[in-house]
Amino acid sequence: MNLPNKLTIVRICLVPVVVALYLCIPADAGIVNEATHLGIRNLLVLLVFAIASITDYFDGMLARKHHWITSFGKFADPIADKMLVNTVLILLVWAHQANVVAVLLMIARDLIVDGLRMSAAQSGEVVSAGFFGKLKTVLQMCAIILLLLNNWPCALFGFPLASIVLWAATLASLYSGWIYFDKLKKYVLESM
Repeated sequence: MNLPNKLTIVRICLVPVVVALYLCIPADAGIVNEATHLGIRNLLVLLVFAIASITDYFDGMLARKHHWITSFGKFADPIADKMLVNTVLILLVWAHQANVVAVLLMIARDLIVDGLRMSAAQSGEVVSAGFFGKLKTVLQMCAIILLLLNNWPCALFGFPLASIVLWAATLASLYSGWIYFDKLKKYVLESM
């Protein structure tokens, strides 16, 4: 097993760590910023999320640079990404830190795009992420960071940057989903 695949597995293994930290540490434990009620739980989850996100960057970079792209990597890498991001978003909704509608729309889009990709793959068509798909991922990660920081430092000024970035991620998600649908609908509609 090459290094990029090992990094993907590490990312998958960090998902239950994020869940355990988020669910086992009380939200108000070790408040480090009274103004935003930022506690140690969110900081620890942010640290693990950052480590997992860094593995995502390096596994892709190493796989492309050294031509270590494998079938396992093509399969597991996007699953690991979605497991990490969607798990954290669901936890944030559970704790009333993220808008449930935005998160449901993004998860629904992911399910639809995965279905479209599977249909295309059965016809031999491999579809890589486009610009708006990559933008969606960047915006999701930025939103998660801001939400885990309880919108610090913008919360001090009453500016809802975390919510704005979450909705921007949702719009990018829906638009990239439409692009995938428009591009791949022939694989789904041909059997109707």
